[in-house]
Amino acid sequence: MDDELFSHDEKAHYARHFLVKDFGTEGQARLKAGKVLVVGAGGLGCPALMYLAAAGVGNIGIVEDDTVDVSNLHRQLLFGVNDIGQPKGAVARQKLLANNPYVDIEHFNQRIDEGNVLAYVRRYDVILDATDNFATKYLLNDACHLAGKPLIYASISQFEGQIAVFNLLEASGRRSTNLRDIFPEPPPAGLSQNCGEAGVLGVLPGIVGLIQALEVIKILTGLGEPLANRMTLFDALGMQVRNVTVRHRASNPLSGKQPSIHQPQVIEARCALAVGKQYCISPQALEERLRNGEPLQLIDVRDGDEHLAVSLGGINIPLGELSRRLPQAVITTDTVVYCKSGVRSLKALHAINAIIGEGRCRTLTGGLDAYVAAGCQERLNTCQELP
Repeated sequence: MDDELFSHDEKAHYARHFLVKDFGTEGQARLKAGKVLVVGAGGLGCPALMYLAAAGVGNIGIVEDDTVDVSNLHRQLLFGVNDIGQPKGAVARQKLLANNPYVDIEHFNQRIDEGNVLAYVRRYDVILDATDNFATKYLLNDACHLAGKPLIYASISQFEGQIAVFNLLEASGRRSTNLRDIFPEPPPAGLSQNCGEAGVLGVLPGIVGLIQALEVIKILTGLGEPLANRMTLFDALGMQVRNVTVRHRASNPLSGKQPSIHQPQVIEARCALAVGKQYCISPQALEERLRNGEPLQLIDVRDGDEHLAVSLGGINIPLGELSRRLPQAVITTDTVVYCKSGVRSLKALHAINAIIGEGRCRTLTGGLDAYVAAGCQERLNTCQELP
């Protein structure tokens, strides 16, 4: 059988797998027949992709529309300094095939959204969530449940990680728990941060991404006990690993007794839940005002090195220094505060309103990420010095 399935070169590549008891040729054959979609080729996606491709997963899809940035290199080890500015997915595909040319890898240079998520999910056996934002995580969670596909979930921040297997078909015929059994809704803006906001120890996504890859291999081969109906909590500083039981929630709007979610839906940015809509400005509205030359004070509340790398201009006042350095101009000039994804700028808005009162300040909804996604990146510039 293996003579038909594996070439001489493949047998050499997978030689150590063939030696593993209860894995062997049959396990390798199941990997070769497997189809895995990895959404995101960043901190989690890079290690997961490296080991899934090297292990011989036969068909791998990569959904990633971002480009390599110098700030990625401390944790995204598929990339080097010569790759900066290049499409992540395309670079990842090339390097993965250099390690294992016996697998098929396809790169999709776009973002997952409510219009395409089901089409992507239905093409693959297992979906691996390597994203860094709640909107996409909930979109993937809901689509995987609706399509009946297992989802390998993970989330990381600073020194901690979470991993779980959602929506796995059990012997009873029931699907295992999903993200909405743990967190019915995403947290409001301002209560959570992604790695671009809070930072992350570089080695952490490597560890968590490898655990995700392991869960994929277990599911494809039928070996071991997948992390279903549980969530693993990993504390890198204390080197502690805890498993928490996850139970089905009767009120789950996706899979409970009276489900109300029947199609994947984008979770709207929840800026309006934390502040009134009048205190938010969309990327398109900001671009129009800037294009028209309207008087506008821009304040970048990211750290100085982030501002130096790329910005919309204006002045740079890190969030922690805002109360001390807030310019007098904010009192008399319409002001927009911005950051990478809108989390820090929302906090800054609250701080500014507390200092000078409400009225003249707005936060850029979704931050620079949303600004670029809206096609307004031409205005971005590299600053030479801080104001």
